[in-house]
Amino acid sequence: MNRIEKTVWDLAKPVVEGHGLELWDVEYVTEGGQKYLRLYLDGPEGVDLNACEAVSRAMDPILDEKDPVPDSYIFEVSSAGCERALKRPSDFERFLGSNVEVKLYSAVDGAKQWIGKLVSYEDGDVTIDAGGQRRFERKQIASVRLRMEM
Repeated sequence: MNRIEKTVWDLAKPVVEGHGLELWDVEYVTEGGQKYLRLYLDGPEGVDLNACEAVSRAMDPILDEKDPVPDSYIFEVSSAGCERALKRPSDFERFLGSNVEVKLYSAVDGAKQWIGKLVSYEDGDVTIDAGGQRRFERKQIASVRLRMEM
């Protein structure tokens, strides 16, 4: 998490919790030459459009006053989604036993994408059961996301 994301996290967390929700992630990225500041939310009953709008309206004056982002940006608030990225150790602990998709920087045994049940997370290394246990080191992993089976 970079400095801007950490600052926005600290500003947004009490606002989001005040709406009975959980702040899942903060993302500050450049896409197509445009900067985006995104909040991802979760909640016990999920997150709907009204909840996103309420958090967005509550955050607007705070972001205007504190001005944590030096550049012009687009502000978005959305649900973390059912196929959310797992980033923090607590994310992995929470979803042990769940189906995940692990994307790698380089192919291992001919594949850069592995799908299986999350078995363990230790110091950034991820072990999944994909018809046999596979352990991937932190340096190999581009991303890990929950994977919904249809």
